Amino acid sequence: MNALTSNPNLWNDAVQAQKLTKEKNILEENLNNYIAQEHNLRDLLELCEMAEAENDETLISDGITQLETLKAETKRGELEALLSGEVDANDAFLEVHSGSGGTEAQDWAEMLLRMYTRWAERHHYKVEFIEETEGDVAGLKSATIRINGHNAYGWLKAESGVHRLVRISPFDSNARRHTSFASVGIYPVIDDEIQIEINEADCRIDTYRASGAGGQHINKTDSAVRITHIPTGIVVSCQTQRSQFQNRESAWKMLKARLYEIELQKREAAAQDQRLAQGDNGWGNQIRSYVLQPYKMVKDLRTEAETSDTKAVLDGDIDMFLAAALASKVGHNDTNQ
Repeated sequence: MNALTSNPNLWNDAVQAQKLTKEKNILEENLNNYIAQEHNLRDLLELCEMAEAENDETLISDGITQLETLKAETKRGELEALLSGEVDANDAFLEVHSGSGGTEAQDWAEMLLRMYTRWAERHHYKVEFIEETEGDVAGLKSATIRINGHNAYGWLKAESGVHRLVRISPFDSNARRHTSFASVGIYPVIDDEIQIEINEADCRIDTYRASGAGGQHINKTDSAVRITHIPTGIVVSCQTQRSQFQNRESAWKMLKARLYEIELQKREAAAQDQRLAQGDNGWGNQIRSYVLQPYKMVKDLRTEAETSDTKAVLDGDIDMFLAAALASKVGHNDTNQ
């Protein structure tokens, strides 16, 4: 890779040069992380041996804590190495839609959006807001963000589905317990190398005035764009840019991502004789349950992963669920083979 990127003619083909440079940077990062973990392990083992020799309980406890942290980092790296799907390394579009429950569900959709935004920030991913439609009283009816970073789609792809919240409603004067639903959709950002053919005659393009956070401050004209793909019923919107042309370009990328995701699901269904279906935003279709009352528990209904630390989860600490989903999928594939 070093030899290839040192070639003086590399940038004669800018697209290939960028691809090669990106691949090299990722390999370097992975190798450096592995080497750093090896060094840390050796240093910590020496520290523990020295602490035991001196019978220093505080130092021993410190060493064990650091070893547990290193173990968790190594486990994540091991799982990340398994993200070898065609588009696992890509950026991701994340959509949230409120479901059954009115204002409650719209508030829940906003809580979910914050959870994923915080998760992205924890992992130093860049978040770009594409579209937001505010709720009637509070929260959001829908929102779309783009999460930019290596393996963003690979980590998040299993989050597609319906998420269920049980809590005492802050909007109910009688303080009754409410159940709300919101759906999450994850789609890979498609680069130019993957060709997705879309017949423009199959699409309806509408323009409208942007609204919601940010948009109302920067748009005074009908610059927002909505594209409806008539054969599939897919609808995508973008309103974050001043220019209608820029919003249209982003909307086309989102539509391509949605159509490509459908194709990926078809392939997986053919290989495993099953079709991944998200279902309606209501009872019987949820992938994860978040209970805040009468007890505290977040439980994934597919992997059985659960925690009582609901505050941390809603603040973006969802790695245990992502890792469990990935490990489960890898184990399932190994069984099939």
